[in-house]
Amino acid sequence: MSLTPDPSEPPRDCPRCPRLAALREDLRATYPDWFNAPVPSFGDPEAWLAIVGLAPGMHGANRTGRPFTGDHAGWLLYATLSRFGLAEGVYAERPDDGLRLRGAIIINSVRCLPPQNKPTPAEIATCRSFLIPALAALPRLTTIIALGAIAHGSALRAYGLIPGRHKFAHEAEHRIPGGPLLIDSYHCSRYNQNTGRLTNAMFESVFARAIARHGSVIDPSHEMR
Repeated sequence: MSLTPDPSEPPRDCPRCPRLAALREDLRATYPDWFNAPVPSFGDPEAWLAIVGLAPGMHGANRTGRPFTGDHAGWLLYATLSRFGLAEGVYAERPDDGLRLRGAIIINSVRCLPPQNKPTPAEIATCRSFLIPALAALPRLTTIIALGAIAHGSALRAYGLIPGRHKFAHEAEHRIPGGPLLIDSYHCSRYNQNTGRLTNAMFESVFARAIARHGSVIDPSHEMR
């Protein structure tokens, strides 16, 4: 008996974006031990918080198969999730480190590695066919944190809204009619951290805002060791 495919997850050899599929095949030949496939969502299926990212990094999720795992951005993201009681365990830059998310899930706007980390508008739109059911499958979803302008735009379009009417800005809030609250954050990329565009305090402030809006209690004693 064959299992029904999950509509929120692309198949390993997803052909929908030819440019991304070609890069994936090249990397499979060069790095056969890497994941080199569309990266699935990671987190709690009962999550109230969805963190929408951009796309896998070459040496991060494209290598390891778990969002934000194995590159610089993951350290800040997972430390922040742990800081606010949304992660359990120790992040060790590998998918078998035992880390678990509690009340949160990470979903990338684009599931495959794009060249130069820059997906085209067509690729973003194509991969939204997986973002939409991924968000719709979360029965307790109240809040989305969009990491960067591309994630912001894709999340809005997933609910039929026009991004131009909802300007992206760090900590900006956008109420989706009949849906969750969207909160913007600068992406936790190495570049944004190194240039000071995003500080740890700025990033934590976004999550504190999300938890406050959700009505949860922040537990500062729950920190990543």
